[in-house]
Amino acid sequence: MKSNILIFCLTFMFISSCKESTESKSELTNQEEETEISNGLKGTWELTGFYNYKDNEIVDSFKTSSNSRQLKMYTDTKVMWCKHRPADSSEWFGYGTYSFKNDTLIEVLDFGSMVMEEVIAEKKQFKFELQLQPDQFQQIELDGEGNRIYSENYVRVE
Repeated sequence: MKSNILIFCLTFMFISSCKESTESKSELTNQEEETEISNGLKGTWELTGFYNYKDNEIVDSFKTSSNSRQLKMYTDTKVMWCKHRPADSSEWFGYGTYSFKNDTLIEVLDFGSMVMEEVIAEKKQFKFELQLQPDQFQQIELDGEGNRIYSENYVRVE
């Protein structure tokens, strides 16, 4: 009888230890997913195209020209973007901070190229609707009433 109780106890302890191990792995997976979501923009992204909206529906889309490239780089708190247009002698870049929560992206530019400094003098903060997937995102410009105007569409480079 004592041996049956001992076997039962050992079996129960073995099953319990396996369950705890599974829960630990589950907790790690959830933590990794939370980190990925909280750092979802971290990395380098390339602009691939645009959407134009009417009545909050996409009415037109087009890809970027092969004659220009635009990249955005996000760290944990900073953003920098640059645009390369060989046919245009003006420089295009901006640098600042960003935050995002749920479906809202806010970028606050500290400085930029000469052309962007004129824009920054008028408006430092840029607020977008954000549609974020693991390897692509859309930043959507909204009008004063919250209607979609256009989006810039990016894919992850790194």
